[in-house]
Amino acid sequence: MEALQINSGEEYVKVNVSNSKTDGIALDLKFAKNLTVGELKCKLEIITGGNAGTMQLELYSGDRLVTKLSDDNILLGALPIETGMRIHVIDSFNWITDVEKFELTDEQYATKEDTLRDFLKKNRLGKYNEEEAQQREEKLKRQKQFEQERAELCAVGARCQVTVAGNPVRRGTVRYNGPIEGKNGIFIGVEYDEPLGKNNGSIAGKSYFSCAPKYGGFVPPTAVEVGDFPREDVGLDDDEI
Repeated sequence: MEALQINSGEEYVKVNVSNSKTDGIALDLKFAKNLTVGELKCKLEIITGGNAGTMQLELYSGDRLVTKLSDDNILLGALPIETGMRIHVIDSFNWITDVEKFELTDEQYATKEDTLRDFLKKNRLGKYNEEEAQQREEKLKRQKQFEQERAELCAVGARCQVTVAGNPVRRGTVRYNGPIEGKNGIFIGVEYDEPLGKNNGSIAGKSYFSCAPKYGGFVPPTAVEVGDFPREDVGLDDDEI
């Protein structure tokens, strides 16, 4: 079969690999674009413990099926594959079932090499990447600490300016500081100077403060800057919203 042209760009592609036989375990792996699908199956055979001869591969973008990798001779680079996509391995191969089942204890399995667990440990992937997990935890702690510090500045009655992506910068007065039922984290309730909000200080039928309709809003503390902000008349009234 004549070789197909490899897509221009990077020589490698990084994808997420999931396996029909190991639900919940997925790997982030990098493959050369000049591999054929057949060669890719051989590599996945080692990683997943499946069988390249019976293995079926599907390419996903999120939960959307992009294509099935059914031609063993096609190059990865000739497929619509991009970094961040997922290759799902479906292996229909079954060992003989009429023999006594051999099982290892968890301790015995942990000492064996060339297993999926051993591969994950050696390559520090998934739950065995302690450094990455620790970095994520520290980042989350810093975000929560920053949010808490900003929330402490938002005293009820203080003038403020609110900046949220996709919305105009709005000025108003802090009317609430605390949790909202059914949502995580701290929220700041603001009564805006103009009808640029979404409510009257109530959410899902519960009132957290009171103001005219469309003058109220709730935003995260990180979107609020407290200061001596005078009122600005932007020329809006209730009939214009």
